[in-house]
Amino acid sequence: MSAVDYQETIWSQLFAGNQHTVNCLPHAMQGVQSSLALAQKQRKRTVWRFDGGGGSEANFRLLLQQGYHVHAKGLSSSRAAALAKCVTRWDAYEDVWFGEVKTAFNWGHPLRVFVQRRLKNDQVLHSYYVSTLTLPAKKGFLTLYQERGGAEVEQFRQDKSGLAMAVRRKSSFNGQSAYILLTDLAHNLLADFKRHALLGSRFETYGLKRIIRDLLCFPGTLTFDDEGKLVYVNLLRQMKNSTDLLFCLERYCLERFA
Repeated sequence: MSAVDYQETIWSQLFAGNQHTVNCLPHAMQGVQSSLALAQKQRKRTVWRFDGGGGSEANFRLLLQQGYHVHAKGLSSSRAAALAKCVTRWDAYEDVWFGEVKTAFNWGHPLRVFVQRRLKNDQVLHSYYVSTLTLPAKKGFLTLYQERGGAEVEQFRQDKSGLAMAVRRKSSFNGQSAYILLTDLAHNLLADFKRHALLGSRFETYGLKRIIRDLLCFPGTLTFDDEGKLVYVNLLRQMKNSTDLLFCLERYCLERFA
């Protein structure tokens, strides 16, 4: 899981390949809750957005009992088909139809339930979504759900390409678990560097891969004083971007280590 605004990884855990996502979500909730030390009042301002892999009734109940908001896709296709029969109005949004339905769900929290209809290979498919949020329009619920993919882009894709997570494999379960945690550490250090050093520079749009490939491979020297404090950064001038990067490094050292 990742905090998209900070582009940091909050929690990671390795599971066996035969473990279904629906059984992983309770571990994710506990891990995030512990990592961020979320009190009850903070949980009331926290929204869990996830796709149908984690959308079981048990998971919805668990999150609501813990005081969280939920904006997620349901797991059951048969329930989606049954709910679709109760929709009285379908609104078209791009290539799908979206409708709200009143249900008898009673999970101890006010819920809104939506059904999506789409065509695939001349077949009508339905899925349903559950939300505890209050938004002015149905399209807003669909848009908010679709925006959940930030974690996939920020963490999984960039870690696979920039930190070579996809090609580095350990033969043991514990070894692979440790490697994932080390990848998280590297990811978060780079996210911190990007936020404090590159923001406002011409490098601020760089992803992890470009930061590693184009910025952090510069030949240079670091000078420390007798107390171990960094006092001077010297980069090879002939390298492209060296002048701009030096400014970023100086700012980063002042902000983070002064």
